[in-house]
Amino acid sequence: MRIDLVLFDLDDVLVEYSREVRCRTLGARIGRDAGAVHEALFVSGLETEADLGLVDTAGVAERLSAALGAVTTVEDCVTARAAAMAPIAGMPALVRALAGEVPLAILTNNGTLVRDHFATLCPVFAPAFDGRVHCSGMYGIAKPDPAVFTRCAEALGVAPSRVLFVDDRAENAAGAHASGMHAHHFQSPALLRATLAEFNLSPRIPA
Repeated sequence: MRIDLVLFDLDDVLVEYSREVRCRTLGARIGRDAGAVHEALFVSGLETEADLGLVDTAGVAERLSAALGAVTTVEDCVTARAAAMAPIAGMPALVRALAGEVPLAILTNNGTLVRDHFATLCPVFAPAFDGRVHCSGMYGIAKPDPAVFTRCAEALGVAPSRVLFVDDRAENAAGAHASGMHAHHFQSPALLRATLAEFNLSPRIPA
């Protein structure tokens, strides 16, 4: 069977992501302790609100400024997010090769910061996903709710049954499957390549 789209999760599929590095980087930029940043961003529930589209990136910066007693800009937030992300070995080459065979997109549990600043956050992946980065914050629903997969497929103009979704969390893969998508529980680029082959996708990676 051939599919019409491969839909990727972002964190821990395309990139390794570290909350610790994010908090440390933001703290260093605004003169605050990383622990205080973690409290203001994660323990408070602010990041979850952003993931659900209840607050935009400017609103996150404003709330952090108030909570931390230090001016925090959108640029600070983007820089810290970028510092916390590093491409997973083997994935840039796989994505580049796969993009030549089938359309690609992203669906991530994140606020619109990731969508709006993707080229800055992930320059190595930006060409393959240009204009097709979708976040839970766009829909007000987060994975693994099957509804977010359905709405994302509608926005991309593809039937769920023609999509292969790739995520490192088994519950998210199950949510995609419940929406009618094919799903792969990501563990390594090699295992992903094996699944792609089942759908007649065999991206050739230059030596």
